[in-house]
Amino acid sequence: MTDSVSLAPSPRKAVLRAEALARRDALELDDRLLWDEAIVAHVLALPVFTQSPVSAYWPMRSEADPRPILEALHERGLLLCLPAIAGKRMHFRRWAPWEPIVPGGFGTLVPAPEQPEVKPTILIVPLAAFDRRGYRIGYGKGYYDRAITELEPTLTIGIAYAAQEIAEVPAEAHDRRLDWVVTQDEAIRCG
Repeated sequence: MTDSVSLAPSPRKAVLRAEALARRDALELDDRLLWDEAIVAHVLALPVFTQSPVSAYWPMRSEADPRPILEALHERGLLLCLPAIAGKRMHFRRWAPWEPIVPGGFGTLVPAPEQPEVKPTILIVPLAAFDRRGYRIGYGKGYYDRAITELEPTLTIGIAYAAQEIAEVPAEAHDRRLDWVVTQDEAIRCG
């Protein structure tokens, strides 16, 4: 896929996204905090963290929180990065726990612009909804799908709460399937 391809929002995906986000937002904070711990344990148990850099995201709203995963991987000596949007592309800047972050648009926080860009070998991605085939619904702008295409063969891990699972994501040509989806209940091997 190229940057010139327009991603017109799918009306069906918009409905599924809104429903999944409403379910996620309705989850009790205390439950989400406990479930984040379970998600962290499931992700760190995956036999995939043998190379770096590893990218995750800075959580916003009621997203599953990958920061403890990043802290543990940093302790293992892996290089980390976080995404930042520039134009229609997602870039990845080096970052380590406790280093400064700055507002990055869309309500995100990102590494400072002077941090060097790196190419991640593993992406831990947020999602609004997912299915067991590994398809995800994000926030509708296609940044992760484009990044996954550009970075292939990058390993991809989506993290979410089980309440965000749907029967089937209406996959389109530009959608990229995740290798894993991890919830508080399980790690689902998709790819």
